[in-house]
Amino acid sequence: MSAETDILTLEQINGMNRTQFVEALGGIFEHSPWVAEEAYAFLPVRSAEELHRVMLQTARSAPRSQVDELLRAHPDLATRLQVTPLSAAEQQGAGLDRLTAEEFERLTGLNAAYTEKFGFPFILAVRGKNKDDIIEAISERVHHPLEQEREQALEEIGRITGFRLHDLLPEAGGTAG
Repeated sequence: MSAETDILTLEQINGMNRTQFVEALGGIFEHSPWVAEEAYAFLPVRSAEELHRVMLQTARSAPRSQVDELLRAHPDLATRLQVTPLSAAEQQGAGLDRLTAEEFERLTGLNAAYTEKFGFPFILAVRGKNKDDIIEAISERVHHPLEQEREQALEEIGRITGFRLHDLLPEAGGTAG
């Protein structure tokens, strides 16, 4: 894979060695290259969807402590702290970089309450959503029980990583797995 391209084909993915695979796909799961490292064993795959399923299963079947680390690796939404380029682009697309001072304060308070209650930050696939959708979602989900919210967070990670993988492998995105 050349440094100039951010788009790959399934053929390229299937032809990678472990190091190349982790380099290319290690950022799909937020600060968790171990998912790609472990998913490599399941190559070759027939579709982007199959690759995504393999990666999700790898993440979900990890020891609970490792899954908890994956959840905690996600940034708070609308944080002004350093986030990965993928997270920054996703949050900007949802308008989280244009919050009013009041909206930022409200979201920061909700994020703090959420993290205190669950032990991991609020995770939401923000693509296709706006800031009002996001504030509404966290306002509702902060009241969920832990196990329900942990499962919801993993489902959201599935959506986020699905979007990211499709962006990386657009030609393979429509194939059946």
